[in-house]
Amino acid sequence: MTKQEILLAHEQYLFPSVFHYFKEPLVIARAKDQFVWDADGNQYLDFFGGIVTISVGHCNDTVTRKTAEQMERLQHVSTVFATEPQAALAKRIAEVSPGGKLTKSFFTNSGTEANETAILTARCYTGNHEVVALRHGYHGRSAVAMAASGQASWRLGGAPPAGFVHALNAYCYRCPLGLEYPSCNVKCARDMEELIRTSTSGRIAGFIAEPIQGIGGFITPPKEYFEIVSGIVKKFGGVFISDEVQTAWGRTGGKWFGIEHYGVTPDILTSAKGLGNGLPIGVTVARPEVAAGLKGLTISTFGGNPVTTTAAKAVIDFIDENQLLINAAEAGAHLRGRLEEVKGRHPLIGDVRGMGLMQAIELVEDRETKAPATAATAALMEAARENRLLIGKGGIDGNVIRITPPMNISKSDVDDFAERLSASFSHIERSNHGRKSVLSRIEDH
Repeated sequence: MTKQEILLAHEQYLFPSVFHYFKEPLVIARAKDQFVWDADGNQYLDFFGGIVTISVGHCNDTVTRKTAEQMERLQHVSTVFATEPQAALAKRIAEVSPGGKLTKSFFTNSGTEANETAILTARCYTGNHEVVALRHGYHGRSAVAMAASGQASWRLGGAPPAGFVHALNAYCYRCPLGLEYPSCNVKCARDMEELIRTSTSGRIAGFIAEPIQGIGGFITPPKEYFEIVSGIVKKFGGVFISDEVQTAWGRTGGKWFGIEHYGVTPDILTSAKGLGNGLPIGVTVARPEVAAGLKGLTISTFGGNPVTTTAAKAVIDFIDENQLLINAAEAGAHLRGRLEEVKGRHPLIGDVRGMGLMQAIELVEDRETKAPATAATAALMEAARENRLLIGKGGIDGNVIRITPPMNISKSDVDDFAERLSASFSHIERSNHGRKSVLSRIEDH
């Protein structure tokens, strides 16, 4: 198909709700390592990785080879039969799980399904129904996952399922309580007890949260947050579900999982995205006694598929053997430094935040008022495309740029990225200055 045929077929045969980042949709034809090419042959430096999914580079040779070998041997049998790839992956995940305490896995196809399984497990284990989630959070596109999400734009279909309440999140740049860290004493976390006592029955099934809120704009809580909150949750009978669909597998640098940076071991952990490096897989991992609470029969037709579990284990092994946890920390620190430099040159940037190779910049009209620069963010996306750079967007106001390159990215690639990003800012600043000059002349006249 030609590019125009692809775009026409997309318009004619896909749901209109399938949206694009750009005014003119970008048609991707192929990819390798840190680069993708469009249908016109243009090469782009990919610093978003298919929404935080390409963990070890596009079409990774090692992962591809092992996956292809498995496809020639056994492609599918479903969970009612035992296979070596599923057992081997479950064992490998147990070996790297936080504190070595989460040793039971249930495989699905996506982060949405993983979170559905986690919430169901929490309810069955505790015998309670209500679940606390966070404002600005995102947990997937099913009815239950949307109900857990804390953003109106991602909660479709009218009234969501009952049983969810949303706590204050630790958005330090825009503190919901108008306080400053650390003098605030992390009051947003301590408010959890009041929320449970006033907005629930007083007995909860659990608390689900992302260590760093992904679609929320990489909102990164202070180091004390999860220890305080998890203690309160347990006091009221709940379990802690760490949604690591985006933060797992070394993405945050130095640790396998984002929650490990907070010194807390969750009862249930979910993940997807980077585990498959582009292949569809989701996993719910739990402490044995919690997993045992999900009584009765359940299956997942494609969960634990021999091909996807082979690929996932190959991804984990590649990360381990190539010390990408270390690279994510070191290249991530270098990326953070370069982003701070870019912030110093461009006043549109109000905040830089994140961990490891999961970094974000929040764009504002003015650093004093912090008014979201939503239009400028959209313009920056277009300018970055012109500079052959792919980045992501998020935040409840659509004014946050999300940056998540493959974890085997080099510091020289980071430098290349920073220059392209700065050039993109310069472009929209010049355009904006030109518009202001024209308006000024009109007003003078």
